[in-house]
Amino acid sequence: MPVLVVAATGMELGSALKVQVDAPQGRVFELSAFGRPVLALVTGIGVVNSALALGRALERRDVSGVLSLGVAGSFDLAAHPLGSVRLATEEIWPEFGLLPSGQCAADARGLGFSLNGVAVSDEAAIFERLVWDAHAGARAMGLNPAGLACAASLTVSGVTADPARARELFQRFGAGLENMEGFALAYAARLAGTPFAELRAVSNAVGARPPEAWDLPGALAALGRAAQQILAP
Repeated sequence: MPVLVVAATGMELGSALKVQVDAPQGRVFELSAFGRPVLALVTGIGVVNSALALGRALERRDVSGVLSLGVAGSFDLAAHPLGSVRLATEEIWPEFGLLPSGQCAADARGLGFSLNGVAVSDEAAIFERLVWDAHAGARAMGLNPAGLACAASLTVSGVTADPARARELFQRFGAGLENMEGFALAYAARLAGTPFAELRAVSNAVGARPPEAWDLPGALAALGRAAQQILAP
């Protein structure tokens, strides 16, 4: 079975796979990536688009796993500099739960419900964190993750544009990266029982706005190199 390669935008998918992407958002299509036949999907930006698009795709297609490709912000440029590429080991969604006034993130257990409908006391209950073995997941779908550095990632609906909020999120969760789709994609794959891998290239410092501490072209180029390594047969 083929790997399903997903990205939020055609720009990210095209840059990573070195192809021209003309397919509309939400439609699965076939292509050859570095000599490997794959299925591809542009989900659209954000958790809603990502969950809906990937959920539909996994219902309709049999795949060996899901590989998410995209750019991300770095909470710590010393550890994850511009242009570096990281394999995600964890996704955190700080917006699920009960959000008290003045807090940077919600209390995931504050509502008394889990995301997946499992009793909150059950060890299978999912709240604001999903953790997986990144290298094992990649190898399970026939990919080559050797040599790729790892990082925890945090998913938001609104990109952090304030340095103070960036510091608060980093202090509370300790994630290395910020993105807008990862948790939704990992969650959809988890519910489907499908192996999942997420590759992110650092395009900016979290809390900064262009042009300060941004290098999107460099990140897209780095993403392409890493995608070739992990996908090449």
